[in-house]
Amino acid sequence: MTKPTLLGADALERSSVVANNTMNRERGLTGVNSYARELGLDPTAHLTARPAAPSWLDLCSGEGRALREAAAVLPPDAVLTAVDLVGPLAPTPAPPALEEIVASVMAWAPPPGRTYDLITCVHGLHYVGDQLGLLARAASWLAPDGLLLAHFDPDSVRRPDGSPAGRAVLSALRAAGFRYSARHHRLRLRGQRTLRLPFRYLGADPAAGPNCTGQPAVGSHYAPEGGTP
Repeated sequence: MTKPTLLGADALERSSVVANNTMNRERGLTGVNSYARELGLDPTAHLTARPAAPSWLDLCSGEGRALREAAAVLPPDAVLTAVDLVGPLAPTPAPPALEEIVASVMAWAPPPGRTYDLITCVHGLHYVGDQLGLLARAASWLAPDGLLLAHFDPDSVRRPDGSPAGRAVLSALRAAGFRYSARHHRLRLRGQRTLRLPFRYLGADPAAGPNCTGQPAVGSHYAPEGGTP
């Protein structure tokens, strides 16, 4: 097996697979091509059931259509945050409840003390190098009973030599409290926590080829904690 060339964060985000990604740009809140369909949950129904001002963080949000639509139906004191490497391609004024942030999801973090009732990443992890690192960070941003939903392809995580690491990674994620739907390639976590997953990130391979979506995606390489590359 040929050992792949691994890229760091900056080079990865400039690669054609990541920089030109269109996976989540046009997806709306409900309907055929929607967050509700992809997540198996209606975000606005989930948020309006909250006892206080609801909050939603969407990572790799693309055009941010879903959050813009949600802002029109959620209470005016809702907190909606959209984070995307590129952001809306034709920016228009955002609703008052919505903050649109153009940044790497690996470099951004919410203000100290801010937590979210709902955190989503719809097919965004496929284009992130340190997928496990982002999942761990997002888990710490949840409200005590908040919900994290993210698409994840176990075949995209690899050992240093490129061999599959998906089984070991899923086992560690389940031990940390995640539930995984193989049918929908979706992770689910309830409640804020500090995660310590037993893997060390080595870098990413943008030439990994198609993933579960059929589109070119990133391969994320990890060594066991304490292991050597």
